[in-house]
Amino acid sequence: QVQLVESGGGLVQAGGSLRLSCVASGSIFSINAMGWYRQAPGKQRELVARIISGGSTNYADSVEGRSTISRDNAKNTVYLQMNTLKPEDTAVYYCAVDLLVGTGSRRYWGQGTQVTVSS
Repeated sequence: QVQLVESGGGLVQAGGSLRLSCVASGSIFSINAMGWYRQAPGKQRELVARIISGGSTNYADSVEGRSTISRDNAKNTVYLQMNTLKPEDTAVYYCAVDLLVGTGSRRYWGQGTQVTVSS
């Protein structure tokens, strides 16, 4: 079993910043990637940012330049620093961890943390 615990969400005014954290624990043997996804009401879940084991990152166009994803391998923790937040960033943010399993991988999800940006 793998457990993901997210923290750092909340209510913030437009232009503000938040830092999300996600700690992975349990049967973690080989993490391939860690990332953040979000889902706004009535919309599909979408990638926000992802960091793979080698340190490469990729971001959604909507957050590029405003957000930074980082990872502490020793703590099995991934962070998402979000700056200059906009009302359209309002969503439930989910942490995801991809573990290497055999020749493939398996994704685990956290329960989500609400981020609300007021205008």
